[in-house]
Amino acid sequence: MAGQTLYDKLFDAHLVRTNDDGSSLLYIDRQVLHEVTSPQAFEGLRIAGRKPWRIDANIATPDHNVPTTERSAGVEFIVDPVSKIQVKTLDENCDEFGILEFKMNDHRQGIVHVMAPEQGAILPGVTAVCGDSHTATLGALGALAHGVGTSEVEHVLATQCLITKKMKNMLVRVDGALGVGVTPKDVVLHVIGVIGTAGGTGYAIEFGGDVFRNMSMEGRMTVCNMAIEAGARVGLVAVDQITLDYVEGRAFSPKGEDWNRAVEAWRSLVSDEDAEFDEVIVINGADIEPQVTWGTSPEMVVSVSDQVPNPANETDPVKVDGINRALKYMGLKADQKITDIKLDRVFIGSCTNSRIEDLRDAAKVVKGRKVADNIIQALVVPGSGLVKTQAENEGLDKIFIEAGLEWREPGCSMCLAMNPDKLGNGEHCASTSNRNFEGRQGFGGRTHLVSPAMAAAAAVTGHFIDVRELLQANG
Repeated sequence: MAGQTLYDKLFDAHLVRTNDDGSSLLYIDRQVLHEVTSPQAFEGLRIAGRKPWRIDANIATPDHNVPTTERSAGVEFIVDPVSKIQVKTLDENCDEFGILEFKMNDHRQGIVHVMAPEQGAILPGVTAVCGDSHTATLGALGALAHGVGTSEVEHVLATQCLITKKMKNMLVRVDGALGVGVTPKDVVLHVIGVIGTAGGTGYAIEFGGDVFRNMSMEGRMTVCNMAIEAGARVGLVAVDQITLDYVEGRAFSPKGEDWNRAVEAWRSLVSDEDAEFDEVIVINGADIEPQVTWGTSPEMVVSVSDQVPNPANETDPVKVDGINRALKYMGLKADQKITDIKLDRVFIGSCTNSRIEDLRDAAKVVKGRKVADNIIQALVVPGSGLVKTQAENEGLDKIFIEAGLEWREPGCSMCLAMNPDKLGNGEHCASTSNRNFEGRQGFGGRTHLVSPAMAAAAAVTGHFIDVRELLQANG
């Protein structure tokens, strides 16, 4: 009998029962709540006269709607009425049901997928859900984590279980080593370019190989975050010493003898050597260069040294139509050099790239330089209050401000058009977020997904440039 994959182990350990229709009831260890997808769930509990099954299995924070400018005046001074209602409602619901919430002005507040792991609220081996598709981020810790809908948020609150179907297993193995200036964001964008945005549909993707074994926990989170953009609901990285070092000592992590017992159990959270995957993708890390998306889907991505694709080179009529539509929306021309794309705004942040390592990478590039004259706005938005404090202790905020970038309060910010940070119609943005769909960052906005280092390089040059040129100039 073949061994088990990491996904199989996590799924089987939490399986309550398998139903006659092929669905499964899965026990959920942790639910993370935010202001957008929880109001209807709490209201559903009230209507049904129910209470959360396990109050301490839930944790909450507002992130999508919070302003990233000065907010010491509190929730009542949020300008947008919808945003104010959603944040205020989360506060009221958590107070009523006794759920721990890091409110808007709590220094632990942040983007859900940043806050939860840094608090140790997500541990190796757990199942975790959140009403947000990028919950896949948390699989970097060797946890089975994915997004759920509003009705499922309510179901998990009421029962601590989720009805789901088991997925197939995919291994994405990136061997070798990455070159200088090539980051985890470049790796995952390259992977999506290879397998497409539907390549992972129906699969849980495990990321393996030398590149991921040598990658920091924060880098692994970036990669798992975008597993959803490859069509998968789940991204996973096996537990190793890097995982354990990250988790140890965090607020919700086990302590003392409990820690020793947990580590002993967590070390088994790897795929068995003889485990069989339904699909295996192998990529050479040395082949990956800094990436830039040019179109309206994450799979529309090329290396910074390449050109915008020409539909004349395609034979598939569906692809030809997709390229033509994307070129029209993005205001680009076939065969245009990526480095000739001029930009209007730069956004460094989001649940993909707002952790301390991301900010360090960006600061390294902009240090001693100035934002280009054609850049209307360049935002740096830390992923949590703790990340913000650490960055300020390291002096990163001063580097950004001196270079002409705006240093903001934590939140989702310009990742999506649900708060004041938005793109104008027709504006091009170098963004470290995860989606470049039409209108994602604002009506008519044109999003180019890049790494923090590439975004920083774009900010100081006004257009895309291979960040390795600036890093080389830095010595």
